[in-house]
Amino acid sequence: MRKRGFEKVTKYLEVDFPMPERKTELSAGYDFCLPEDVILYPGRLQLVPTGVKAYMQAGEYLGMHIRSSMAVKKHIMLVNNVGIIDADYYNNPDNEGHIMLALLNTGDKVIVLPKDERVAQGIFYNYLTSDDDAQAAKAVRGGGFGSTDK
Repeated sequence: MRKRGFEKVTKYLEVDFPMPERKTELSAGYDFCLPEDVILYPGRLQLVPTGVKAYMQAGEYLGMHIRSSMAVKKHIMLVNNVGIIDADYYNNPDNEGHIMLALLNTGDKVIVLPKDERVAQGIFYNYLTSDDDAQAAKAVRGGGFGSTDK
């Protein structure tokens, strides 16, 4: 039984780029590389494709974090600070669970990120729920990015 991991989304199946991987024995995060060149304009929020979706168990989520080198050296931030990828985001009908990065270039120059650049890292986490959580009715995810309240 598969527990957690990554797959390419259909749009990028034929594109050759590195899948997320931990680069050292004690790394917590899986580095995400870009499947295509990206241009980030100063002061502008851009949704950047990763070409990847993640599967995991109930009670888990994937936290997406900007790599420190992107933040410090290139003045790029992940707008929501930590992207939360829920287990039921995988293979949703709107976008197949494609993980997108909400990036902001906080500098004053255009930044070109080449294909295969390591931009973000994903860390799998467990989470806890409150005592009365099971009492409340829950919706079934019906869409992709930003669809929880729809």
